[in-house]
Amino acid sequence: MRNASRVEDPRVNKIDFEEVGVELVKGQHLTPQFKEINPMGKVPAIVVDGKFKLFESHAILIFLASAFPGVADHCVFQFDASSAGFVQNTVLAPVFGRPLNPQAAAEAEKVLSSSLSKIEAMWLKESGRFLLGSSQPSIADLSLVCEIMQLEFVDETDRTRILGPYKKVQQWVEDTKNATKPHFDEVHQTLFGAVAKLQKQPVVE
Repeated sequence: MRNASRVEDPRVNKIDFEEVGVELVKGQHLTPQFKEINPMGKVPAIVVDGKFKLFESHAILIFLASAFPGVADHCVFQFDASSAGFVQNTVLAPVFGRPLNPQAAAEAEKVLSSSLSKIEAMWLKESGRFLLGSSQPSIADLSLVCEIMQLEFVDETDRTRILGPYKKVQQWVEDTKNATKPHFDEVHQTLFGAVAKLQKQPVVE
């Protein structure tokens, strides 16, 4: 199984797997070897039993929930929080040789704020700690929380401005982290390392 830093950790559900890191900054996702797995040249992707190849995070999650008994498969849905678009256009674009795009960042932030509002108002019920009132995290919780975790790349001021109004969302993120300890922190070590490295780089005016 091949994955990237933000893929939900199969260890939570006791799924045996081999992790193969893909360094995006080095362009490893664009190599012919990786494109044999995912012709789109994107992560995450998995290979099952050396034969079956699958990419796109939601497709992978649905497959894992279907193929392995005991995986919480309720609340499987597509929900674009636009964290990636905001982070790309405020922080990461120069890392990949592209200019920052303030207009695109502003548009992504509007979508992100709208999505967070919907999560808080519609999907987080009083009867449970997780989506749709569940007492345990599903793959939908893991998928959305990992999407929101991308905000670790932006500075604290931006992160507070975006997440500050959504107290229920903040608590839900913490509950999901705690419910999947220690694997949640382990699988995000690559993200935390990348954030630390980015913060050490000089600011270019």
